[in-house]
Amino acid sequence: MRVVVIGAGVGGLALARGLTDLGHEVEVHERASAPRTDGAGLGLYPNGVAALAGVGVDVSGIGRRLDGLENRDPSGRVRYTLDVDAVRERYGFEARVVPRRDLLALLSDGLPDRTVRYGRVCTRVRVNPDGSVSALFGDGTSATGDVVVGADGVRSAARRDLWDGDPARPTGWASWQAMTEVPMEAATGTVGAVVQGRQGRCGILPAGDGLVQWWFDVRWRPEIPRPESPMDVLRKLFGDWSDPWVRAVLDHEAEEAPAFFEHVRHRVPREWGVGGATLLGDAAHTFPHSTAQGADQALEDAWALTRVLAEDAVERDPARALRRYEQSRRGPVTLATGAEAIMRFGPPRLLGRERTSALATRQYIGYLGGVSNVLTDRRP
Repeated sequence: MRVVVIGAGVGGLALARGLTDLGHEVEVHERASAPRTDGAGLGLYPNGVAALAGVGVDVSGIGRRLDGLENRDPSGRVRYTLDVDAVRERYGFEARVVPRRDLLALLSDGLPDRTVRYGRVCTRVRVNPDGSVSALFGDGTSATGDVVVGADGVRSAARRDLWDGDPARPTGWASWQAMTEVPMEAATGTVGAVVQGRQGRCGILPAGDGLVQWWFDVRWRPEIPRPESPMDVLRKLFGDWSDPWVRAVLDHEAEEAPAFFEHVRHRVPREWGVGGATLLGDAAHTFPHSTAQGADQALEDAWALTRVLAEDAVERDPARALRRYEQSRRGPVTLATGAEAIMRFGPPRLLGRERTSALATRQYIGYLGGVSNVLTDRRP
């Protein structure tokens, strides 16, 4: 079976790896002119690592293991600690923080030559009268397959066609994020931190090789012009925070400005596609940093879609298989998007640090079970 994937991000490449190993003819079309080597890091939690293993990808050689995640106030006081290692013991997969570029390279290296075609800007997705599906590109060319998967991100062209418009709306929040060398304890350890205060949130995670993945979540409106110097703005907003890790990030001189990401969300519909066309990852559902599940849910999609396209009878009715994939993933991703408020504010803080940490860990173990198909083996 021929499968056309739009977008060479983490989800699209993971799907290509899984389907290629099954013997499908896969081509990936990416709007960028070359493989992406920029960008920050990714937090891969046990379900994301498990989904990658399910499509034959081992990430143990890149990034850094994450064993714990502290929730702190702006002064640096630890409110509670999420025991990520206990999550590993429950599900059998660790969490890792990896540079995005290293994960993309690892995924690409396992694909046949010419699988990924660059400089291909998708403008339309069309279901043809014979049941095949075509992706149309800005240069006037097209690619036709038995299945087309839109994995082209939060402003997906495939989604605009399949859903008759773009339903994503701003949440009132945005992130500035980067992955840089910061001389601090977090760079060499296996514990990260999320610091919360009235100005917003700061996350700091070890990413390996002396790198730190960091981000600031701030309130944002689309009409606000982006500043010429984001770091100057962040230093003003968070200038009275005394948490030592936040101070280290704000005081260090990064070579490149942090990247900006506006948070958007939309209702997750019952069906994501039409005929032999479907969506994957941010094209189908979006996740702010507070859920810590954006890349993981894209990888869950890739794992589930690989499963349904592995079945012997799929070529006779690919559309039916795609609707089963969408149905199986809708519940977990809807729960993940709805859990944003819980993840932002955490458990009650009146229990004491030790009991709150235990409760937070139990809540997160349950949360992962609810949002994951792969950890619970809920196959489409």
